[in-house]
Amino acid sequence: MAKLEIGQKAPDFRLLDQNDKRVRLADFKGRKLLLYFYPRADTPGCTKQSCSVSEALPKLSGLKIHAVGISPDEPKSLKKFDEKYGLNFPLLSDADHAVADAYGVWGTKTSFGQQKQGIIRSAFLLDESGKVLRAWYRVKPEDTVPNVLSEIRESG
Repeated sequence: MAKLEIGQKAPDFRLLDQNDKRVRLADFKGRKLLLYFYPRADTPGCTKQSCSVSEALPKLSGLKIHAVGISPDEPKSLKKFDEKYGLNFPLLSDADHAVADAYGVWGTKTSFGQQKQGIIRSAFLLDESGKVLRAWYRVKPEDTVPNVLSEIRESG
């Protein structure tokens, strides 16, 4: 699992969102992006993480930061997740985990005492040109937004 480094160009993606709309990294050119990967929609940790991002949208928007979540869920599941919690930002389907592989967030993890392959919860802050400003691998759900806000404060 190769991790992305600060200053590295973020891997491109072209994925379907919860509304079956194609979303690309290039769609965010000229804007900062909080891009986070989560294992599965509508599970406790993923719900906590996604709801905290949703609640922070006004603050993130004020800082000119857009948010996108990526998981291996199909768009239909993402739609239910979005509607259930009123998330109101793009949730992208990476069913074959190709994008997760490219970002270094697909790997072996331990869940309930068993090792399995899957998304390793991670978050990235990308600059206006799509370069990595900061990467948080194995981030806790509740730390995603505070990490981004802290990074913005520190970088000015």
